Amino acid sequence: MLLLALDTATPAVTVALHDGTDVIASSSQVDARRHGELLLPAVDRVLAEAGLRLDAVTGIVVGIGPGPYTGLRVGLMTADTFGLALGVPVHGVCTLDGLAYAADIEKGPFVVATDARRKEVYWATYADSRTRLTDPAVDRPADIADRVAGLPAVGAGALLYPDTFPKAHEPEHVSAAALASLAAERLDKGEELPEPRPLYLRRPDAQVPKNYKVVTPK
Repeated sequence: MLLLALDTATPAVTVALHDGTDVIASSSQVDARRHGELLLPAVDRVLAEAGLRLDAVTGIVVGIGPGPYTGLRVGLMTADTFGLALGVPVHGVCTLDGLAYAADIEKGPFVVATDARRKEVYWATYADSRTRLTDPAVDRPADIADRVAGLPAVGAGALLYPDTFPKAHEPEHVSAAALASLAAERLDKGEELPEPRPLYLRRPDAQVPKNYKVVTPK
């Protein structure tokens, strides 16, 4: 097994290789505006670090969000392209699950929250680092304060809103190393992983202008 994992659902552009036993190479850069520019060079770096070629990969793992539309689709489209070109399966993993796994909290409950912009967070609650209790959702922090009161929390969304998440701590962003390790663990147990389809949870930030002027040729 050689899994190539990547995620662009958060400001982190993160890539890793997992050989079925351990992570053998990884790269992470935080830049919310350059997902498309940074992702492929990061893939090249981890392959070079491992001394392997892309055609050695036997499976792709990709974070499916939730995340902002523009960033999230970069990773998903790249994963789909690699899968088609190599003829290997593409496995989805919820980005929040990757953060929970990296938090390595043996006993919960706890919260994972990422920044959804618009003064909102993407979030879910977990019983432990491998067991999600609620479906991913997007909400204003104040609207879920009663539901998460007193719970430890991880992720950039939690760190942004200390009034709602006073027990927030790192990790801030997801790592492909955690996604790859979680996926390898689940695949080894024969578990089904989600389809590589995006969890947007809301409409894109960019909207078609209303009442725009239509220009027609004379």
